[in-house]
Amino acid sequence: MNDRALYVYALLPDASGDPAEGVTGLDDRPLRVLRAPGTGIAALVHDGPAEPYEGGDETVRRWVVEQDRAVVTVWERTGAVLPMTFNVLVAPDAETDAEERLRAWLGERAEELGARLRELDGRAELRVELTVDREAATGDDERARALEAEMADRSPGMRRLLAKKLEGLRKEASERLADGIHADVRRRLAAVVEDIRDRTRSVRDPREAEVMSAALLVPADEIETVGTVLADVQDSHPAVRVRFLGPWPPYSFTELAAGPGAAEDVTPAG
Repeated sequence: MNDRALYVYALLPDASGDPAEGVTGLDDRPLRVLRAPGTGIAALVHDGPAEPYEGGDETVRRWVVEQDRAVVTVWERTGAVLPMTFNVLVAPDAETDAEERLRAWLGERAEELGARLRELDGRAELRVELTVDREAATGDDERARALEAEMADRSPGMRRLLAKKLEGLRKEASERLADGIHADVRRRLAAVVEDIRDRTRSVRDPREAEVMSAALLVPADEIETVGTVLADVQDSHPAVRVRFLGPWPPYSFTELAAGPGAAEDVTPAG
């Protein structure tokens, strides 16, 4: 029996051709498509030992980038994938090799996986972050201008007190603006996307108030429309800062109850 394991990058529709041709993954390992006849589902994998990838932060970041690059390439060729998280391995057991185990899992879950792939076909994930610049939010505020002018002629101690007051004024104004436009932005985006998932920003800038941070599931032909909505928000509110990333495979919209060869939940990478 083959004692090698399979590292699983993504699940995809089983179609003609080889979407993994020329694609490499972690540490430049060549990837291949493992098919499960009769299921309509295939897996993007590489062969290797049944050991998780472990290393320092920089090494793990490099591996995550390499995995993402491979998944994106195959997604662009197929139009639909279910991305796996980092370090999803299928190992052989005492009686069954890794390929048989993975094919059996695909067969057991074929109906669910096929339905999800059809739902995601031709869809992309976009990530948007909208914030309000605290200083820009008070650009036309007479109270802020008066405080700035007063600070110029005061002692260092008084300037610190006035600066703290100015900071509070900017915080209040920026958060009021963020609250005021949040519902409108969300409503306008919901009209052109299929799903919105809120995300937590990994880095928060104290100079900004958050309006929203979200992943959007978008039909390919609506990506430009999303950009138009965000550009209009920016034009209407000069203090708003828009960050618009993607398109990517639908990492945030891949829900599987359990992954191949593992008991733990599988959630999207990224």
